[in-house]
Amino acid sequence: EVQLVESGGGLAQPGGSLRLSCAASGFSFSSYAMSWARRAPGKGLEWVSDTNSRGDNRNHADSVKGRFTISRDNAKNTLYLQMNSLKPEDTAVYYCAKRSDCSRVGCSRSKYWGQGTQVTVSS
Repeated sequence: EVQLVESGGGLAQPGGSLRLSCAASGFSFSSYAMSWARRAPGKGLEWVSDTNSRGDNRNHADSVKGRFTISRDNAKNTLYLQMNSLKPEDTAVYYCAKRSDCSRVGCSRSKYWGQGTQVTVSS
């Protein structure tokens, strides 16, 4: 069974940093491109970042470019999102997903998505 479990969220001050993790199981993680998505209060799902299966090609939404970095450790079946220079508008629930479910084109939540991890940026 495919499982994606996000962690690492919390409360951060503007300008602060957080590192999100996503533990993947039930599929061949190293064979799949992966993404991060978020849902801000009262808004729809938004693609944030994605990376190819090897982790050597990365894309980020303009809203986070230069502040967030996606990475992965295929040996640990884990996806990461390093978030620096956080802004209040980054407040959202963050999800990881296969890129086939969430890309620059759009996101569609599937049954195997996890509960996400809450990130709140506030002073």
